[in-house]
Amino acid sequence: MAWDMYQEIILQHYRNPRNFGPLEGATMAGEEFNPSCGDHITLRLKVDPNDHKVTEVRFEGDGCAISVAGASMLTERLVGRTLEEVSQITREDMLKWIGIPLSPVRIKCALAGFSALGKALHPKPSPSPPPAA
Repeated sequence: MAWDMYQEIILQHYRNPRNFGPLEGATMAGEEFNPSCGDHITLRLKVDPNDHKVTEVRFEGDGCAISVAGASMLTERLVGRTLEEVSQITREDMLKWIGIPLSPVRIKCALAGFSALGKALHPKPSPSPPPAA
């Protein structure tokens, strides 16, 4: 596939992102901010507690065409997969789906949704409040 075809796919996802918007009742969420570009992506998932499959996914945020398209492409691949399958998606998979050569700065853009997914799958525990005096 020629690069111009990949570029057109990126523009289609940017102009009409799939699975964009809020998700009420999400069971998992992750957020990524890329200060070098200003990209901000929040990814939310609903997961069936019985079979651990993603039943619904949405993302919100804004950023450059690469970050929005990357998040959109990622969401298309999550519904119906188990959390184990989702956790096996790699950064190389993401870059393959984007399909065009990227500079190191643009790679961070392409991986914004992927990073948000990682934070949803592996949330950091909230810090404990200091003990009362």
